[in-house]
Amino acid sequence: MKDIELAKEILLKEDFALVAVKNGEIIFKSNEKGIKPMYELATEMKDIAKGASIADKVIGRGAALLCSYLDINEAYGRLISKAGMEILEKNQISYDFMESCEYIKNRDGTDYCPIEKLSMSTEKASDFLEELRIFFSRNKD
Repeated sequence: MKDIELAKEILLKEDFALVAVKNGEIIFKSNEKGIKPMYELATEMKDIAKGASIADKVIGRGAALLCSYLDINEAYGRLISKAGMEILEKNQISYDFMESCEYIKNRDGTDYCPIEKLSMSTEKASDFLEELRIFFSRNKD
């Protein structure tokens, strides 16, 4: 089974938020909401995750930037934004999805997701990672 297929299967069957698979092995999985699991992968497991395939519940522009930072091989999103697709394509990361949307909405559906907004200020994944670090240090919960 291909890495992306295994990641997708585990994401959907076991209801995880993010699953990363490399060389047929699960290297990371998380139930945490939002961008935190991808941020954790990018800050704590960058070398291990390089070349992995990921399945994520939601891939917005921010998650796609982190995929490029991690040098992900393939991505699957249950939901993916148009901007997320553009970033993945620009970085030559193949992807598949269940559903697409114009943009990722905040949890109550009234506006852009704060992370999607945050990601719009940069094209560089490393800059976005720094923006996230600042965001998390201000929004500890």
